[in-house]
Amino acid sequence: MIVQEIMTTNVKTVSPDQPVKDIALMMIMEHISGAPVVDADNNLVGIISEKDILQHMFPKLEDIMSDTHFDFENMETNYKDTMNAKISDIMTDGVDSIDLDMPCLKAASTMWLRKYRRIPVTQEGKLVGIISIGDVHRAIFKSCMTA
Repeated sequence: MIVQEIMTTNVKTVSPDQPVKDIALMMIMEHISGAPVVDADNNLVGIISEKDILQHMFPKLEDIMSDTHFDFENMETNYKDTMNAKISDIMTDGVDSIDLDMPCLKAASTMWLRKYRRIPVTQEGKLVGIISIGDVHRAIFKSCMTA
């Protein structure tokens, strides 16, 4: 079984120039935890997740290590500033992807080793789908139950 046979092709994406509030709204409305970031030609340029959004609100390590006192409860107000940032400002760039013809268990091993729950699928740098650990598990379970 290969990735192309089980990947999701109707992938929610965002562009680097969109405000973060667009992806935050999409995450809430679509019940997703992140999305690939693509340019106008559908080239994969990054990925953005809930973790990226929340991390943008946190102080830097050097700030915490200084004598400055942080009121973490009041840091929630930083969320409004984060919503006005561009996705390119907080996304993870240089993101890994896998090929259409990769065996599913190799894709799962890649995700396991890199501690990913899902990974974009590309063909010549263009986003064509996404696959999750759950997709692989369901496909293997289904093939074992029907064999």
